[in-house]
Amino acid sequence: SDKNWLMELLFSKIFSDEDVRRFAELSLDVNPVHLDEHYAKQSIFGKKIVHGFLVGSLISAVIGNKLPGFGSIYLKQEMNFKKPVFIDDEITAEVEIVEEIKPTIYRALTRCLNHNGDVVIDGFAIIKFG
Repeated sequence: SDKNWLMELLFSKIFSDEDVRRFAELSLDVNPVHLDEHYAKQSIFGKKIVHGFLVGSLISAVIGNKLPGFGSIYLKQEMNFKKPVFIDDEITAEVEIVEEIKPTIYRALTRCLNHNGDVVIDGFAIIKFG
């Protein structure tokens, strides 16, 4: 439809080393670039990084809790990983509803930015609400 969507929300979080370790245990992704400082120093990143899907889970927090309403259901999420996220980086997830595809189905732009304002993840989501 041609509605002007101004629905936008954001959540922020600082990702700690403990967050990364807990996510590795839950997800079974124990890539040493996330967990081993010596290994990570030799990597293209130069130090340990936060799992991309852990960072992207902030988008899920916005959608599931707030936008377009509590209990929204994901139908699709595209995530493009643009830059690494390092331990103790503060990340802000932004979700903006841009289109009502049909009643109760919405398209949203999604992105995560670091504390410097750099986009670390971008993409879009299709969400069902109602």
